[in-house]
Amino acid sequence: MDTSGKVIKCKAAVIWELKKPFSIVEIEVAPPKAHEVRIKILASGICRSDDHAVSGSQYTKFPAILGHEGVGVVESIGEGVTCVKPGDKVIPLFLPMCGECKNCKHPRGNMCDKHGLGVEAALMADGTSRFTYKGEPIHAFGNTSTFTEYTVLREDAVVKIDAAAPPEKVCLIGCGFSTGYGAAINTAKVEPGSTCAVFGLGGVGLSAVMGCKAAGASRIIAIDINKDKFAKAKELGATECINPNDYKKPIEDVLVEMTNGGVDYSLEVIGRHETLNSALAACHKNYGISVMVGVPPSLSQMTIMPTLLFTGRTWKGSLFGGWKSKVAVPKLVSDFMQKKFTLDPLITHTLPLDKINEGFELLREGKSIRSVLVF
Repeated sequence: MDTSGKVIKCKAAVIWELKKPFSIVEIEVAPPKAHEVRIKILASGICRSDDHAVSGSQYTKFPAILGHEGVGVVESIGEGVTCVKPGDKVIPLFLPMCGECKNCKHPRGNMCDKHGLGVEAALMADGTSRFTYKGEPIHAFGNTSTFTEYTVLREDAVVKIDAAAPPEKVCLIGCGFSTGYGAAINTAKVEPGSTCAVFGLGGVGLSAVMGCKAAGASRIIAIDINKDKFAKAKELGATECINPNDYKKPIEDVLVEMTNGGVDYSLEVIGRHETLNSALAACHKNYGISVMVGVPPSLSQMTIMPTLLFTGRTWKGSLFGGWKSKVAVPKLVSDFMQKKFTLDPLITHTLPLDKINEGFELLREGKSIRSVLVF
C-alpha cells in the first residue's frame, strides 16, 4: 500500500520523563515536508549517549523518541529532495552536513553551522515535530530518532549506503564505531609504532582500540574497571589491559611508569571529569596528545592544572570521530563490506524494539558492548 503523503501509524519507544523507562506505544508520523525524508527503520543500536538523555546528564526535551544509531529504507521524500529516493537504504546522521556552511567547507570541520545538536535538534526546521501521540507532539532527538518504526529526517541528516549492507551491523557506523575509530585515526592521528591508552571499553572505546591498531600503534593499553571486557579488548588489538582498582596510586602515574614518561596518545571514552584528567596526565608531558571522546555532562565544569598543558601536551575534543558525515559514512560502509574492519565483536545482543528497556539495563550493568534493536 502506498503510504506517501499520508500519516503513518507505527510503534515507537517513547520516554515521557527523566529517569523513567521507555513505553512502547502507537504514534502518528506525519509525511515529510519540503527537504525532508521519511524512512522505515530496520535496525538501531543502543548507545550510551541515549542513556545520558534518560539520566539527565545530557539535556533533552520530553516526551521524546531517542535513538541516533540506525539504518533504514526511504519510504517517501518531500519536495526538493534529490540526495535520496524511495527504496534507498540509508543511515540517519546525528551530525548533519549541509555542505555549504563555513564548517562544512573547512577541511577539518564536521559540525554543520546550519544544524545543532542540542534542544534545537528536537524539532524540524519549521519548529514543529513530525511525531504525535494522541494528537500531542513528541520531540525528536539528535536530528534522528531511531527508536521508532518510522522517522522523519532533514535531507542533510541522511545518506544513502550500499543496498547490500546488513542493517543490524552497519547501524554502528551511524555513531559508536565511527566515533571511536575516527577519534584514533582522524583526531589523535595515531602514528605507527606509537603507544596509546584507551580509557573505557564500551562500544566506542573498543572502536578506538581498533582505530589505534589500524593506525599501527605498537602498544595499546586498555583501561576499564570491568575486567570482563578485557578479553574483547585484546581480541580487537589491545596489547595490555589494566584495572585502576588494582592499584593504590592514580592510574595516570601507573601509565607514566609503564611507558617511561607517558603514552603518545590517550583517548578518554567515558566522559567523566576524573578520567578526563587522568587521560590528560597519562600522556607524555611534552608531546602527548589526549583526546576527549566520551560525552561529558551538559553544562558541567572541570578543573585542570595549567601546567599539564604548559609543558606541551595537546588536549583535543572529537565529535563523530572527526568524520564529515555525508562523505565518510558511505565510504565506511563500503570498507566494512570489503572486510577492511569487522563490527561483529562489538555486537553482543540483538533484541526487538519491545525489549528496549532490557537493552538499556544490559548497558547500565556493563553486560553488553552494543545491543542492537532489530525491527
